[in-house]
Amino acid sequence: MPYVRIEMLEGRSDEQKARLAQAITNAMVEHASAKPDSVFVVIEDVKKNNWAIGGTLMSQRK
Repeated sequence: MPYVRIEMLEGRSDEQKARLAQAITNAMVEHASAKPDSVFVVIEDVKKNNWAIGGTLMSQRK
């Protein structure tokens, strides 16, 4: 039962997330011999004020 967790900045549509989940599931089936119904994909949207790179919040970057 593969469990794939993705954390990324918010802003993608439900359609984009659905395509991503399908692509990840397909990759697990192809490369890890997983069964599609056993692949769990969790996508967590993170607000820009909760994500920092190099000590700077994404919400403060230009």
